[in-house]
Amino acid sequence: MTPFPMIHKLLLAAGLLLGPALLHAADGNYPVGSIPAALTEKANAVVRMHQTTYTVKHLGEATVHIRYAVTLLNAQAKKQAYLTIFYDTSFDKVGAIQGTMYDEWGQVIEKIKKSDIQDVSAISNISLFESSRVKIAEFKHLQYPCTVEFEYESTSNTTISYPTWDPQDEEYLAVEQASFNVVMPAGLELRYKEQNLPQTKVNIQSTGGGKTYTWALKGLPALVKEPYSPLFREVTPAVYTAPTEFQMGNNKGSMKTWEAFGKWDYELNANRDVLPEEARQKVIKLTADAKDPVDKVRKVYEYLQGHTRYVSIQLGIGGLQTFEAKTVAEKGYGDCKALSNYTMAMLKAVGIQSYCTAIMAGDDRPPTPADFPSMHFNHVILCVPLQKDTIWLECTDQAKPFGYMGSFTGDRYALLTTPAGGKLVRTPAYKATDNLQQRRVEVTMDANGDATAEAVSVYTGLQQDDISYVTHNFSPEDQKKWIYKRTNIPSFEINKFSLAQQKTRIPAVTEKLSLTVRKCASRSGTRVFLAPNLMSGWSQVPPAVQNRRTEVELDMDFIDTDTVTYHLPKGFGVEFVPEKVEFSSKFGTYSASVTATNDLLTYTRRISMKKGRYPAAAYTELQDFYRKVVKADKMQVVFVNKGT
Repeated sequence: MTPFPMIHKLLLAAGLLLGPALLHAADGNYPVGSIPAALTEKANAVVRMHQTTYTVKHLGEATVHIRYAVTLLNAQAKKQAYLTIFYDTSFDKVGAIQGTMYDEWGQVIEKIKKSDIQDVSAISNISLFESSRVKIAEFKHLQYPCTVEFEYESTSNTTISYPTWDPQDEEYLAVEQASFNVVMPAGLELRYKEQNLPQTKVNIQSTGGGKTYTWALKGLPALVKEPYSPLFREVTPAVYTAPTEFQMGNNKGSMKTWEAFGKWDYELNANRDVLPEEARQKVIKLTADAKDPVDKVRKVYEYLQGHTRYVSIQLGIGGLQTFEAKTVAEKGYGDCKALSNYTMAMLKAVGIQSYCTAIMAGDDRPPTPADFPSMHFNHVILCVPLQKDTIWLECTDQAKPFGYMGSFTGDRYALLTTPAGGKLVRTPAYKATDNLQQRRVEVTMDANGDATAEAVSVYTGLQQDDISYVTHNFSPEDQKKWIYKRTNIPSFEINKFSLAQQKTRIPAVTEKLSLTVRKCASRSGTRVFLAPNLMSGWSQVPPAVQNRRTEVELDMDFIDTDTVTYHLPKGFGVEFVPEKVEFSSKFGTYSASVTATNDLLTYTRRISMKKGRYPAAAYTELQDFYRKVVKADKMQVVFVNKGT
């Protein structure tokens, strides 16, 4: 998929370090024995100090100075000895990098030399044109425990994005002390949003006509991500900062409101949606026989998918400003902005209005804060608001079903850029009835408990996202390996399989399997014991968590249904059938039952789960619900050889 280039380089151009954390300076060496015992518990590393100072010189220039030291307690903390500084050659200048490594007694054992520092392309594997680069400094010969210290400063001539301070940005990382300073000149306003600060809030002081904002934390023990919790970065201390007025190159703008920021982005890209006349006539002819506006949009989208490819463009302001539509029409490629703008131009040619929309894409990204206008986006999609429907288009994926967002961009805030300004909207959320797994299995058993099975599983909505990717991107051999790994049967062989996607607005993938199942049931004398839930059994209960601190999060509404029909071997009949099981909780509902007639046994199961966030105290209830499901999924049927 496509990263929205502006986040990759502009956040880092503003001084955001993607590495250890942002901490508070200290003098002297770093003996490991001086770390408080409470900070080494559960920790792989301890941030001894980390100081970040972000200084806005004027509207169009800012510097960031970072100094930090981290003690690595074991090999799991190895990446802390690795410094990465992303920057954009169009906007940024990185000064000298200093690095020192200390032994466990705090004695210097190595210093980074200039020749040790690499300077490489940041995204060469996905980008055709780019100015994004990364400096890399690494201590390779580590003996644990040890401490690494880095210091550098960079200057940027864009102020569209200010840094985020997250001093405890990963698991098993303790923080001895950390500080964050933002120095603002007279006449420029800092906006900030504090998150989960366990200690003091901001300290603001007037300095030379401007203001200095300071945050400080100390003595944070290491945290471990709890099961079924929100993203780690949502539950740890952080301060988000953003400008009110900013400048990027010669372009000045306001970020005080989403409306103002969206208007700036719209004007930056205005008049770039003009097609060459030949291309305009082609799209008019393409849609001439369309039945309705939705059909027109579909034809344009399918034409886009068949005639363009995604190429990242990373050149200065080009991270925000799109290629013109005529360029994409001529060359057949573009990045997410360019392809969305090109699609917008084609729709405009046939009388349909649409809007490029900035969004934070990805399953593991923190949500865009609705109450804090900022550069919190990494991608562009297209919104087509029709009279009776709103269609969302992912313009970079040649296999994406028409109008489907999925887990990559669905159910989150996005910034619609219109002539009247920006408008924060939400992309489609997918209901339980959209996210189905519907499975039917026919099983033929022999007297020894072995079996053959024909299974047809239909996955829809979010439940088809992973298997859809496999369908379009894996070779048949790798598809088969993937199916083996995810099929929940103890011992089986795949004799034949097929995967096919139906590209509807709520897409579906149909998986067909022909299987040989060994020891499908176990035999004891004349009796055979069978757990009829062949492929969908839950086997694990969420682990115990002492003094849980985070909310419980279930991230998807879904419904799974199974119907498994067993043809019993000749001469066998059912001796025992368990009673129907039904139960429900705030998290979902469950039912399972078995019916038997002559030599036929039918097992049916249905489970539905509810997306949502629940109080930390609800975790024990979730464990209890899972425990009941696991038990019910193990229900057994007994049948017997009547001829013996």
